[in-house]
Amino acid sequence: MKKMLDLLGKKALLLLIILAIGISCTDDLDVTPEDDDDFTAEKFYENPQAYRMFLAKLYLGLAKAGNGEGDGGEDLAGIRNDFSPYLRAFYTLQQLPTDESVIAWQDGNLPSMNTHTWTSNNEFIYVMYSRTFYQISLANEFLRQSTPEKIGSRNVDPAILSDMPSYRAEARFLRALSLYHAMDLFGKVPIVTENDPVGFFYPQQREKLEVFNYIKDELIAIDADLKESRTNEYGRVDKIAAKMLLAKLYLNAEVYIGQDKYAEAATALEPVLNSSYQIANVPYKYLFMADNDVNGAQNEFIFPVRFDGQYTTSGGTNYLVHASILSSMNASDFGVDGGWKGLRARRELVNKFADVTGASDNRAMFHTTGQSLDIASIADETQGYGVTKWTNKKSDGSNGSNPSGAFVDTDFPLFRLGDAYLMYAELAARGHGSLSQAVTYVNALRTRANAGTVGQADLTLDFILAERSRELYWECHRRQDLIRFGKFTGGSYLWQWKGNSANGAPISDHLKLFPIPDRAKAANPTLVQNTGY
Repeated sequence: MKKMLDLLGKKALLLLIILAIGISCTDDLDVTPEDDDDFTAEKFYENPQAYRMFLAKLYLGLAKAGNGEGDGGEDLAGIRNDFSPYLRAFYTLQQLPTDESVIAWQDGNLPSMNTHTWTSNNEFIYVMYSRTFYQISLANEFLRQSTPEKIGSRNVDPAILSDMPSYRAEARFLRALSLYHAMDLFGKVPIVTENDPVGFFYPQQREKLEVFNYIKDELIAIDADLKESRTNEYGRVDKIAAKMLLAKLYLNAEVYIGQDKYAEAATALEPVLNSSYQIANVPYKYLFMADNDVNGAQNEFIFPVRFDGQYTTSGGTNYLVHASILSSMNASDFGVDGGWKGLRARRELVNKFADVTGASDNRAMFHTTGQSLDIASIADETQGYGVTKWTNKKSDGSNGSNPSGAFVDTDFPLFRLGDAYLMYAELAARGHGSLSQAVTYVNALRTRANAGTVGQADLTLDFILAERSRELYWECHRRQDLIRFGKFTGGSYLWQWKGNSANGAPISDHLKLFPIPDRAKAANPTLVQNTGY
């Protein structure tokens, strides 16, 4: 089989489900099993593959709602499970409030994500908050169960035993990744580790500097145990993934802790740029197709979240493909069984491709027939261009593996080298790199896109911000980028429905962070709400 569960194999996944590692979410931030024996029961560890199965659960947590078929066996209670996968929630928070995307659906408080009118009772914000700490709790339990003392008393497959330092480092990376997402989205958050109690307690919020330093120290500490560039299984992290996350942490340091860490970002990024990852020598559209794990795109993917139309039948790219298909589009053109008529591009994204002279940019993947460019009513799915970037078609024209077309095979590149190229260009424009090298990197991406080349004089911060949108739109970077460039709040840059105004209106700085959800505060009365909510 292919996709994320190559990590285990189908049989091991089924064992994982049968043995019911699945943890249902409580409102405790250190989310624990309803039955305290679920993770600690020795019966589970009688299987020599148990640790490999557990590690797969950590990776699957970024993709699926739970362990069951489709969206069944969900980890989080209290919200429709098809809304609850990590990557789908991440998209909701990182993309819908920006100039790149809107969604027509009127479910619950979802419309407020388009217009910056959310409040602390927003269930979609709660899902993301809960997902980050659920992932952290999984990683913590893996680390508790994989100490030398525990391993020494169990029947562990010899190959897994020899690889355990990497397993543990990967768990720490995934924990750092979710804590990074939590800090980016919510600011001051608790730090919960394997050394904290198992069960009900009140984790204390930490200042952003402490969270920042914890993530930094973890990413540096695990470097020795992570595998070298591209020597791990596809879909599992290596040293370069950790360097990429460290570079992103430093790149956004002014936002997080009010300190300029651009020099440190450039240092962290250097091994990424000099690694064995390569810009994929394939058409841009191949990066977002059902066979992007084998069609050449995978050479660029530093850390993909993996999907399989038969085995990971829910989650992020399944949503991105289906929800992007509008009534004026043919679902069969995308290798799926139907469209969900929700996601569209805002006009500002479309117009970014008209702002740069040169050849026709093939990154501009829009469906215009039957659609208006302007959006007078977000709820009207005929307003706003369709986006054809994500598909369940393979590069040879065939469909993904699911016979019905209900689920997709397309992997999601959470980190890819094209992003690293543009990070370098930004750092060079900020005085921490060579503009000559930056032009080379930017033009490598633009040449692949048939977009024409640019010169050093073009590499202003405004150009780089727009170029990041052209290259990375709908890949969950935009909110963070707009905040870092000082364009998300205030009125220096407006887009349709910013501030709940058809032509855009300034918004308050407090909206750079989302509120601590009411349900989380009710469960942990020590949590302090973010300013402005």
